[in-house]
Amino acid sequence: MSPVFHRENSYCFQIFSNEEERMHIHVLRDDKEAKFWLEPKVELAESFGFRDYELMRIQKIVDKYATKFQEQYRQHVGKRVDD
Repeated sequence: MSPVFHRENSYCFQIFSNEEERMHIHVLRDDKEAKFWLEPKVELAESFGFRDYELMRIQKIVDKYATKFQEQYRQHVGKRVDD
């Protein structure tokens, strides 16, 4: 199980340790999920179930906390602990 790194507006932001090497964060709510790249710039990688207006809202949150998420990613993935 991956730890939750941030919660905001009913969105849960998680980083999975044993996935791709490119820095990214997953956003979950109910049965919906989106993945945002954190490098070289913040951008949507993929989305399942979120509407466009929600993705715009989530993008703003990811932009706001991008530096924090990048540091958390480095700390978490550096451990390479099984999720």
